[in-house]
Amino acid sequence: MKISLLRRFVVLADERHFPRAAEKLGIPLGSLYTSIDKLEAEVGHPLVHRDGQTRLTHVGELFLEEARAEVAAAPEPVKSAPAPRGGKAKASKGKGRAPAVKGQPKPYKKRQGR
Repeated sequence: MKISLLRRFVVLADERHFPRAAEKLGIPLGSLYTSIDKLEAEVGHPLVHRDGQTRLTHVGELFLEEARAEVAAAPEPVKSAPAPRGGKAKASKGKGRAPAVKGQPKPYKKRQGR
C-alpha cells in the first residue's frame, strides 16, 4: 500500500470534504477521487460515504487509525527542487536551401520562404 494514498486518505478524513482536501494537498480533485478509489480497492471495503456529506464508514474509521500510524512512522516526502526558470532555447532555423552554385540562385526558382 502506497504511503501517498494513505496521506491523502488521512487528509480527507480530517477535512471531511473532497474539494478542501484536494486543495490542502495541492492536487486535482479527480486525482484525489482516484486515489481513494484505489485505496478502497486494495482494502476491499468502501472507506468513505459519498452521499451529500463526506463521512467515513465504520471500516474507514478503523482503517484511519492504522493509516495515521503508518503515515507517522513513514519518513517525510522529499521536496524536489523547483524547475529552473526560463524558457527553452530556440534552435537556429537556418536560411533555407543553399543554391547549387554558391552565390547564384537557381533559375526560375524562388527562395524558400519561412
